[in-house]
Amino acid sequence: MKSIRDFAVSGKKVLLRADFNVPMDAQGRITDDIRISMVLPTIRHILKEQGRLILCSHLGRPKGKRVAELSLAPVASHLAGLLGVKVTMAPDCVGPEVIKLIEKMAAGDIVLLENLRFHPEETVNDPVFSEQLARLADVYINDAFAASHRAHASVVGVAERVAEKGAGFLLQTEMEYFQKAMADPVRPLVAVIGGAKVSSKLGALENMLAKVDGMIIGGAMANTFLKSMGVNVGASKVEDDLLDTAKKFIDAADAKGVRLYLPVDFVVADRFAADAVTKNVTFRDIPADWMALDIGPASTILFQEALQDARTIIWNGPVGAFEMDAFARGTMALCRTLAASHALSIVGGGDSNAAVKKSGEEKNISYMSTGGGAFLELMEGKVLPGVAVLDR
Repeated sequence: MKSIRDFAVSGKKVLLRADFNVPMDAQGRITDDIRISMVLPTIRHILKEQGRLILCSHLGRPKGKRVAELSLAPVASHLAGLLGVKVTMAPDCVGPEVIKLIEKMAAGDIVLLENLRFHPEETVNDPVFSEQLARLADVYINDAFAASHRAHASVVGVAERVAEKGAGFLLQTEMEYFQKAMADPVRPLVAVIGGAKVSSKLGALENMLAKVDGMIIGGAMANTFLKSMGVNVGASKVEDDLLDTAKKFIDAADAKGVRLYLPVDFVVADRFAADAVTKNVTFRDIPADWMALDIGPASTILFQEALQDARTIIWNGPVGAFEMDAFARGTMALCRTLAASHALSIVGGGDSNAAVKKSGEEKNISYMSTGGGAFLELMEGKVLPGVAVLDR
């Protein structure tokens, strides 16, 4: 896979696929710009080399229609402020007006195309739409790791039609860190898998089982594993159709010699609410009508001990409903454990990243991935279409 450094971009039109799918408030102000700031090194490199930079991205799910609230105009303004240069906002991402705008570009200019998903052709990788985008570029660079698991026009279709194509610094870094963790990790390698559903992470669990030395399972998905062992989990969220699958997974981990850790106590509540009545109980003492919403203090100590000797840690998914302070203690403790560890620590997924930010430990994590779905698909052992096409 070639890097942006492998191309002489001076005077050339460089189409950079970024992921500017950032959260905004009701006034259109960006509330978290990490996905913008992480692409700045690639942008600055192209500007320094006097390329003509054409940025493209999606924002939200407009379902193929022009939605004013999902315009990328606020991103253009925010990016201009970060760079200290003018960023011209295009009226669309394809069409005669866009072509005219790009033809007028001088070396070092920046144009941001309008939301790609205003066109339904983007998400179905339409060949005509892909060709329209490809004609804008002399060089295509993908720096949208978080979108690289999607076989969309701007991710795959364009790359198939542009001869000079490669990865930006962010995409390279994401892949390099994941390779360090998965292909040749410093052992012991421990995976921490949390979140709500076993079904959404079953592929990752099964693939990781063949690679890790230890695995911690938390969050609501732990309830399914505990129930598969005959534990009464009360009114906690459970996927009953996956009880047999969970039990087979536990047996497979035992057969492979992989140390599997499940919570041994919980913070339970009579309802899912910030002002609910809560108490700490062991995993065998969850009241019939109560639900487990966070790991308890004994589980926190257990997980800390499980991670104590790890040299590589991959984390995806919180171990409790951390968005409510009453159920955040376990996930916050996990953040601090990773931050204090000497291991290579890689965190992926929107909820996990949000938890780290809430804990204030961002600077003490080795790497925080910008991708949720893409990160999970790598954990499942899948090849990302947006990465594979760069090697063809």
